[in-house]
Amino acid sequence: MQKKRLLLAEDDELLASLLNFRLQKGGYEVSLSADGKQVKEYLSRYTPDIIISDIMMPYFSGIELIAYVRQELNLNIPIIIISSAGNEENVLNAFELGANDFISKPVSPSELLVRVARELNKT
Repeated sequence: MQKKRLLLAEDDELLASLLNFRLQKGGYEVSLSADGKQVKEYLSRYTPDIIISDIMMPYFSGIELIAYVRQELNLNIPIIIISSAGNEENVLNAFELGANDFISKPVSPSELLVRVARELNKT
């Protein structure tokens, strides 16, 4: 069976490497993007099975990413938002634009794995 392809958009290098390690160990093929430019570049070439994105990123926020994926690319792939900016406005905005899930930082890698599997099993 082919590994599920996951796009992880996170500008915090330490958190990105921790989540990348855990997700790969969980059996996923992970592509990392440190900012919005890299995300757009990746999405112009590949369609991941799921996207995990921080809200606060250089060049292109997680909120803008949701809008881009849903409205411009017209993709219905699962999007999980992770953020320390877990205020109600950000959460509601993310869900209104089409996010499937929202996790507040600090992120538990084990919890993230469960949520990723849950979203992928819905499709």
